Amino acid sequence: MTTASQTPVHLDTVAEATARLLDTIRGLDEHAVTEPSLLPGWTRGHVLAHLARNADSLVNLLLWAHTGVEIPQYASPFLRDADIEAGAPRPLAEQLADNEVAATRFLGLARSLTDDAWRAQVRTRQGRPIPATEVLWMRLQEVEIHHVDLNADYHPADWPASFVARILPQATADLTRLTADTPLAITIQATDTDFTAPIGPSPTDTISGPAASLAAWLLGRTPGTDLTGDLPTLPAWK
Repeated sequence: MTTASQTPVHLDTVAEATARLLDTIRGLDEHAVTEPSLLPGWTRGHVLAHLARNADSLVNLLLWAHTGVEIPQYASPFLRDADIEAGAPRPLAEQLADNEVAATRFLGLARSLTDDAWRAQVRTRQGRPIPATEVLWMRLQEVEIHHVDLNADYHPADWPASFVARILPQATADLTRLTADTPLAITIQATDTDFTAPIGPSPTDTISGPAASLAAWLLGRTPGTDLTGDLPTLPAWK
């Protein structure tokens, strides 16, 4: 059986998530840009600048897949961070226009790729080789998770069920790998789906709750107050 995490993300799914995000940005007022996001040390302007530049970075990977010429996702970690800092203070109208244009570039190029291009291998900024099809999942994560980070009345409970069905097992697997040296010992159990998975060997505690709430907690987006169980301290990783 094909699981949600193995099923390719459809471009229409990314486009729909992007449309929801842009609608939220359009609903902000001018002062909202400088107000705090849910990410420590970042304003909403930082999140908006990051979302636009992330779209451009993934255009680089799609161009790599399309042309066969290696194009790094970001020129350098320094320039990535500098672009976010430079873009954060811009007025709302500029932030919105930037995100609209960046999203149009990404979706337009994605719609033009051939089947062979989607099968081409590229590398993430961490150096991980992936098929170009995974770029769509990368963008969907950025859009859905950072939409919540905007702190603008979009919450993990608003995530589509298909996104939750994919992000929850991925977050569980990623944390299992990242905490291998200092393993956790918990079982993650969704109360509204059939998802259950251990993190670490010989789990002694069960953390349960709605699947979206579990995913948000594992991703460090909530303190897990709507979950049951003895919640351990999780590393900051996403």
